[in-house]
Amino acid sequence: MHNIMKNIRHSNLSFFYSLSLFLIIILSAFQVKSQEDGTPLQIDITGGKIQPMPIAISFFSTKGEINENIKTLTKEIPDLIANNLVNSGFFKLLDRQAYMQKPEALVNRPKFRDWRIIDAQTLIFGIISKKPQDKISVSVQMWDVYGERRMLGITLSIKARSWRRIAHIISDKVYERLTGETGYFDTRIVYVSETGDQKNKVKRLAIMDQDGANHKFLTDGKSLVLTPRFSPNQQLITFFAYRNLKSGLKPSVYLYELSTGKIDILGEFEGMSFAPRFSPDGKKLVMSLAQNGSTNIHLMDLKTRNLKQLTRGRSIDTSPSFSPNGKKIVFNSDRSGGRHLYIMSNRGKDLKRISFGRGSYATPVWSPRGDYIAFTKFTRGRFYIGLMRPDGTAERLIAEGYLAEGPTWAPGGRVLSFFRQTQKDDETFKTRIYVIDITGNREREIITPEDASDPAWSPKYNVSNN
Repeated sequence: MHNIMKNIRHSNLSFFYSLSLFLIIILSAFQVKSQEDGTPLQIDITGGKIQPMPIAISFFSTKGEINENIKTLTKEIPDLIANNLVNSGFFKLLDRQAYMQKPEALVNRPKFRDWRIIDAQTLIFGIISKKPQDKISVSVQMWDVYGERRMLGITLSIKARSWRRIAHIISDKVYERLTGETGYFDTRIVYVSETGDQKNKVKRLAIMDQDGANHKFLTDGKSLVLTPRFSPNQQLITFFAYRNLKSGLKPSVYLYELSTGKIDILGEFEGMSFAPRFSPDGKKLVMSLAQNGSTNIHLMDLKTRNLKQLTRGRSIDTSPSFSPNGKKIVFNSDRSGGRHLYIMSNRGKDLKRISFGRGSYATPVWSPRGDYIAFTKFTRGRFYIGLMRPDGTAERLIAEGYLAEGPTWAPGGRVLSFFRQTQKDDETFKTRIYVIDITGNREREIITPEDASDPAWSPKYNVSNN
């Protein structure tokens, strides 16, 4: 292996989150009512099994002169919105063959009777127009069919080549308006792409949209890359890698700047046992370091690069993760004999064990909402992805596999990603990334070019930063 690249050419990701993005979001402030009983139109997603809401998403119409490329977006944008919403498990797209009004007829107020006939609870449609400098404007409205009131209005202006992001932002707004939860479609996942056999693995840092699109490799595979993590502002990634130096392999921690491709080394840590994670304010990293026969949790100030040790003793304390408010840290430790989960303050005080079940617990990650901690569990020869409350109650397992581990939360705390290794027919193994909701339903694979592990979900992108 060679030294990891210090400067990586600025990738096409730049246009994806560049200053060319102009967003004008106009949210209607109507009190929406639905059905004959006048109750607000909103999905209750706090219960168990949820009956998907039937929605109609019309193809979009156009305004003014457009070219063929823009014309194709009248289908591609609503199709992607529909795919996002259906994949959430909360919505069912009604067959477009049953729609009685064409897109052009929806420019004015819809004929709600035509949509009630097919039992559409919600109607979404939009208008696309061409703007200067290869931009497009997309105006979308969402209507409560039974209440006959507009629920949402949004207008977006963006480079035409970034049309997928428009669809993701609209999907987020619809999801948030109808569920009351934070959307997660306008996000990305960074992960480790793996090629080669078990003895000669090449591991590269890669990034993609949450649905697998806009895939990019960030490193060249000359260094062994492990466990990437996003910063709260979504523009930095910290990761762990082994550099090949004359003196041997050196474990080091890096910062990768997405907007420029610049890589900054934070330091070499001979005893690094688990990759660092950012604090919620992005000013610190928490990590575990092995020194003098023990492994303890440390906190690094990113400005001064100073380290502060939080745990002490002969046990192995590893895989730390902050609570959403930054006041607590969850980690796993063998201090009680087996590997269990513990919580302490961000100063290393008030340590408390929270897991007591059979088996070994690892890789805990706090939910963005603070209501759950996700973890990996090994018991009776199987790996599981599980959830528990921060006090250790309500433990349940939502996914399993020969090797299933590394949970990571989407914004909003309703959906997780993890990776699983399975055996193929030729007795080789494949490793893939999956998405699942907290009920254990709607599990699906995210398609990647090669084997994929160690996913990390980005925070929700802040459009005001553009």
